[in-house]
Amino acid sequence: MSTAQNRVNSRITKSWAMYHRALELIPGGTQLISRRPTRFAFGVSPIFATRGKGARIWDVDGNEYIDWVSGIGAILLGYADPVVDEAVKSQIDQGTNFSITHELELELAEELVATIPCAEMVRYTRSGGEACAVAVRIARGTTGRDKILFCGYHGWHDWYMASNLSAEPGLDEHLFSGIEPIGVPRSLKETAIPFPYNDLNTLGELLDRNRGEVAAIIMEPFRSELPPDGYLAGVQRLAREHDVILIFDEVTTGFRLATDGIQSVVGVVPDMSVFAKSISNGYAMGVVTGKQEVMSPAAQMFISSTYWGETVGLTAALTTLREVKRRNVPAIIQHIGEQLKSGLSEIASEIGLPAVCKGASIHPYLEFQIDDAETKTKLNTLYIQEMAKRGCHGYTSFYLNASQGDAEITQTLEAARETFTILADGLNENRIDDLLECVPKQEYFQRLVH
Repeated sequence: MSTAQNRVNSRITKSWAMYHRALELIPGGTQLISRRPTRFAFGVSPIFATRGKGARIWDVDGNEYIDWVSGIGAILLGYADPVVDEAVKSQIDQGTNFSITHELELELAEELVATIPCAEMVRYTRSGGEACAVAVRIARGTTGRDKILFCGYHGWHDWYMASNLSAEPGLDEHLFSGIEPIGVPRSLKETAIPFPYNDLNTLGELLDRNRGEVAAIIMEPFRSELPPDGYLAGVQRLAREHDVILIFDEVTTGFRLATDGIQSVVGVVPDMSVFAKSISNGYAMGVVTGKQEVMSPAAQMFISSTYWGETVGLTAALTTLREVKRRNVPAIIQHIGEQLKSGLSEIASEIGLPAVCKGASIHPYLEFQIDDAETKTKLNTLYIQEMAKRGCHGYTSFYLNASQGDAEITQTLEAARETFTILADGLNENRIDDLLECVPKQEYFQRLVH
């Protein structure tokens, strides 16, 4: 395995060297856990990028890949989209940060209110984690209560990490197992309480047990599977019965399912919702939207940042939202997802590999139907490894964007046919370990929201 490892590393020599330099200068080697090379095929997958265009990225070693991670979900239209980038470049020539409020703050607010069902007022941030933290602060300030019930992944801030101060870490099923809440004040213990997805009874019991103390329920409405009929309506009913603010975290789903987010699709309009990532096609931007009675008290709260009104993010978000509507991006992404699901599932069936591509078409995922968890992890890693060699960068799940088209589907399915054959042979001959050229990837994110 060591010989194979050395041979494989030759294709990412510069990436490998830069990664080890980065470890000496940047704790963890990168700013985002999802970008850590151990999340992919460590030693085979690319680590450092130089550029991206459309559906593809190039690494520092000159290798070209279809990027099925889409900038960890931040890319919705495609890398270096000419319409968005031209608007941003034009705005840069006019200035990016001012001593007074720029008119784009109002223009984007009006666009958001006209677009998102729950939006009557808005606040801006620069990221999804910030947006969730601002939403929680507003909910606590509006209600005068401290506790938050949550389901899903909502960032890195103290309010959320406080869940792991309890004897049984609350993030094990929502973020990743075993994370230590280092640096989080112990006084925040039991202020953030997790609840399982699609379990109204448990949510109701938590609300009863903490009656009069809960400010908000914040949750990802769904991630890879559409919610069961009636579930989100049931959550909203419980929130209203307990006079609790309901917040939808739409950072991941964004505008992939519909041009107005997911609220009209699921038939539930929350009190607040947060957006980031794809709202601005890769530029730093986050948005908190909500009903006036919930949002207006924020005028009296100290929630403030110089860069939340910076015009690059505002321009990128405004342009992206308009392009999503003009191009009907959700329809494009739905089509791509359906092609991936059917194509990958059919190839696996033909080859005899126990795998199926399933989930919502906006965020499908490949599932190896193997009972043994260790073997499944190895298959996931081997899939990522072999697909990377064939110019396809990604996980076993797919973040889609509107620049992915027939060429990307064709190349990916051809690569999958070769990869699936290797996996099937490895399973049949009991030699998966021999085929792996890297250690099995680390499963950082164990989502409760599917």
